[in-house]
Amino acid sequence: MKYINIANTELNASNIIMGNMRINQLSAGEAEKLIRTALDEGINYFDHADIYGKGQCEELFSEAIQMNPDIREKMIIQSKCGIRPDLGCFDFSEEHIINSVNGILKRLKTDYLDVLLLHRPDPLMEPEEVATAFEKLHTSGKVKYFGVSNFNPAQIELLQKTLPYKLVINQLQFGIAHTPMIDSGITLNMKVDQSINRDSSILEYCRLHDITIQAWSPFQHGFFEGVFLGDYEKFPELNNTIDKMAEKYGVTSTAIAVAWITRHPANMQVVLGTTKQQRLKDSCQGSDIRLTRQEWYQIYKAAGNMVP
Repeated sequence: MKYINIANTELNASNIIMGNMRINQLSAGEAEKLIRTALDEGINYFDHADIYGKGQCEELFSEAIQMNPDIREKMIIQSKCGIRPDLGCFDFSEEHIINSVNGILKRLKTDYLDVLLLHRPDPLMEPEEVATAFEKLHTSGKVKYFGVSNFNPAQIELLQKTLPYKLVINQLQFGIAHTPMIDSGITLNMKVDQSINRDSSILEYCRLHDITIQAWSPFQHGFFEGVFLGDYEKFPELNNTIDKMAEKYGVTSTAIAVAWITRHPANMQVVLGTTKQQRLKDSCQGSDIRLTRQEWYQIYKAAGNMVP
C-alpha cells in the first residue's frame, strides 16, 4: 500500500480509501469482515457521508468494528454533509453543518472527525457562515481538517476567502471512463467535443493549491450509468487493453483501473465503493503499481479519447 501526506495536515494516508456508501447492504458480521480486510490490506482512510443509508452506514460501521479508542487511532475517518434529501436542497447553514457533525459523531461513536467535507456546492452558501461553523467545530475538537466535494476553482476560492483553515481535500468523480478533468487540456483549442472545458481546470487548480483530489466512482462510466470493467459490449477495446496489462503485471483488471488513477502525478486517492472483500483486495493491488507513460496513454486512448 502506498501512503501519501495530505498537504497541510499531519495525515499520512493510504492512497486507497474505503468508501462506505453501501455497507448498509451488509450484515454487521459482513461489514466487520470488509472493514478488517481493508485494514489488513493497509487501508487507513474511511469515507462516509451523513446521507449514506440515511445515517445507517455510519451506525453500522461503528457497530461492526465495536468502535473504541484503540481501533479509532488506526483510522483516518472522513464524513460529508450539506445535502438535505428531506428538504430536496443543499444546506451550508451554520446550524445544519454543526447539527450534521454532531449526528455523524454520535453514529460513528467517536469524539472527532479527521476530515469534514461539504458534499456538493450550495449556491446559497454564505462563506462567513460556513467559516463560523468550521471555527466552532475545530476549536471544540470535533473536526481536525476541512475540505469539499465536487467544487470548482471559483467555488473553492469564494469559500476559502473567509475560512480560518486551509481546505485540504476535493472529492471529484474520476476514472478511466470519466476523464473531463484531463480531456480538454489534451485537446486545447481544437474544434472537437473533447476540447470543451467541463471542469474549469480543477485538477490543475488543486495541484497548484496543494488540495488532494479523491477520485470517486473510479470504475463507473457517466453518472452512475454502470461499471465499465467487464463490459465488453460497450468498451471492448478498453477492456481488452486493460486485460493484457493485468496479465503482464500479474494482477486483476480492477488493479489496473486503480493503477491508472494512482499513476497520475497529482497523487490522487481512490475511493472504493465495493462491498466485496475480493474486489477490495484486487483494488489494493493497484495502489503502488506504476504504469509506464506509454501504458497510461494506451489505456486513455482505448477508452475512446483523442491524443492529437
